[in-house]
Amino acid sequence: MKSALRKIVIVLPCLLLLWGAVMAEESSIAPAETQGTKAAVIICEGMIDNGLYKSIQRRTQKALDNGVEYLIYEINTFGGGLMAAYDISEYFLHEVNSKAHTVAYVSLKAISAGALISVACEDIIMKDKTRIGDCAPIVLGGKLEGVEREKIETDTRAAFAISAEANNYPEVLLKAMVTQQIEVYKIKNITTGKDEFFEGARLPKDPNTYDLDNKELIVKSDELLTLTASEALEYGVARAVVKDRAEILEFLEKRDSVTFAGEPMVLETNWSEEMVRWVNSPAVMAVLVMLAMLGVYIEFNTPGVGLPGLAAVICFTIIIGSKYLIGLANWVEVALFVLGILLLLIEFLVLPGFGIAGFAGIICIFAGLFGMLIKNPPDKLPWPQDAIAWSDFTWGIVGLSLGFAGSIVLVWLLSKHLPRIQFLSGLILAPAVPRQSGEIPLSMTTPPESKTLSVKMGDSGEVVSKLRPTGKAKFGDAIVDVVAEGDFLDKGTKVEIIEIHGNRVVVKKAES
Repeated sequence: MKSALRKIVIVLPCLLLLWGAVMAEESSIAPAETQGTKAAVIICEGMIDNGLYKSIQRRTQKALDNGVEYLIYEINTFGGGLMAAYDISEYFLHEVNSKAHTVAYVSLKAISAGALISVACEDIIMKDKTRIGDCAPIVLGGKLEGVEREKIETDTRAAFAISAEANNYPEVLLKAMVTQQIEVYKIKNITTGKDEFFEGARLPKDPNTYDLDNKELIVKSDELLTLTASEALEYGVARAVVKDRAEILEFLEKRDSVTFAGEPMVLETNWSEEMVRWVNSPAVMAVLVMLAMLGVYIEFNTPGVGLPGLAAVICFTIIIGSKYLIGLANWVEVALFVLGILLLLIEFLVLPGFGIAGFAGIICIFAGLFGMLIKNPPDKLPWPQDAIAWSDFTWGIVGLSLGFAGSIVLVWLLSKHLPRIQFLSGLILAPAVPRQSGEIPLSMTTPPESKTLSVKMGDSGEVVSKLRPTGKAKFGDAIVDVVAEGDFLDKGTKVEIIEIHGNRVVVKKAES
């Protein structure tokens, strides 16, 4: 017990430091003292997920608090979660664009969800030899077809159309990034001298206004639109093509007649945000669930309180905390999970047997865990509403299922092989070898003058500390750590040894 307390004293401050770092802001960056327009570069790389969304919100607010007027979001991504992309896009359109001028700087690629968040910015500026596009929705473990695909695509097309209207991008081209069946032509307006884009089914018919004879097919009906930097500039999706960040500022200064105050501040994700994003990946989540379940199993199958239980608590804390920080877990789901843990502790430590409290605890734990896989307000039932939500939910289920399956395999392997592994044998006692008399030697407490050296199956004794289900029982002069089978047993109860293996001595209430 003292050893476990020492471990808690060592580990707990580290855990508190980790969560404190997650909630803390990046190291402060002093605002520029020189006069002029302030700009900030916010790095957006890797998977588009809820963790990145929360990070973008934090860094954007930091920049706005420092008086930044131009926000340059440097984007390099193959995409990610469509729901997270919706959140980022709506955040730009409804909150940020009214407070500062937003620029999406495509530094390498803005594919899929990356294209959706790019067009939500007021300007798109691309680095030379980069690309943007291909935002057709996909789901895990299946194909989107028929009405199901159209239901998602129509919402995604609408999101692109809203951004196109708000930020003056060619709407038809953006829609062609989402839906494969859209055929797009470029036709010159004779009156204005500018090129315009039309769907194949909605071509203009007035030869006096449009040069119909020289229309150019831009997107075929079996293609999804992905544009290079030069194509995006030609078609009006990108405002400029540059070589580096310095040329972005030069372009904006010339176009908007502003002067920037020195180099822009650069705001990257901090290590704690990257850790939270990493923890929420299905593979890492599976490992955490597996370790937590393994710790619970070892803790309830060994006497006393020790490192396995502490490891399980840490794993569960990381799982719940990471979900809460990215907005997937609300207070109701966290409360359900904690209530489930408390009910299980009451069942194991207070009430005899396994009944309503234990069953209710398991239900609450699973309800809390599954609720954390879906983003929902506290007053809404956590249930997927569309195929994309089902895809995100499926990824979460995969992580939990792999974790549970892995814990079962590890429990089986540990029960079979752990005592034979020399450097791990201290975690569990090796099975004792019977003597010729049938007695099995065990680690036990006996008075110096006692002749009792071992106990064997069938021996009778008396409980000296309440078994919940672990505790101590006295057999002759020896006091042995035991585990009760079935009901919890009070002090003074007569017991009988029914099983001995490893460091476990299993007893049951002796018959009268």
